[in-house]
Amino acid sequence: MGTTVKSRTYVSPRRREQAEATRKAILEAAQRLFERQGYPATSMPSIAEEAGVALKTIYVHFETKAALVHTLWDARLGGEEANLPVLERGWYKAVVKEADPERKLRLVAAQARRVKAQSGALLEMIRTAASVDSEIADLWAGIEAKLLAVQRAIIEQLHASGSLAPSLNVSRATDILWALNHPNMWQLLVPSRGWTDEEYEQWLGDAFCSQLLDAPRNPQ
Repeated sequence: MGTTVKSRTYVSPRRREQAEATRKAILEAAQRLFERQGYPATSMPSIAEEAGVALKTIYVHFETKAALVHTLWDARLGGEEANLPVLERGWYKAVVKEADPERKLRLVAAQARRVKAQSGALLEMIRTAASVDSEIADLWAGIEAKLLAVQRAIIEQLHASGSLAPSLNVSRATDILWALNHPNMWQLLVPSRGWTDEEYEQWLGDAFCSQLLDAPRNPQ
């Protein structure tokens, strides 16, 4: 009996680049539509039309609209580090490395500003869509849970260095940092009240320090 040799599928670098470019175009088109008209009103055919691709091409890359939103969020949050866990990304490593508690918290405020300036509208779309789609509800719950876990890791650093205000334990301090850094706070102050990104970052850093630290680090 002869041995059957299975042929290998070869994907050229050019074809891979074209597929990645198509995927990127789909994500960008989807983000524009989601932010402009919301999740329920945005259909897969409309995304295909906006991206300039066939509808079947959309489904080659994304099985469902919710799966597309998941991928879009991960890509926008992580950027070039999207495949890395949050606690292994460059901005977080810089926070860990910073020994001064006030500067540490201001690095967190700067990262909060970057994320929300880039993806605040997308976050709001996900939050509102959670009430109409169970998969998006799971995504939103995951976003909130991950945010809480990262805030706790930062608070544990402050606790270990003896920098937390004496009235706070790790749990209560985590809740405060989580609430201040929550996307809803950015939504209230920047889009709703017209604050600039710079004003938001300054206020957020000030609030972090005044609410969490043992004493002012830079007395006048």
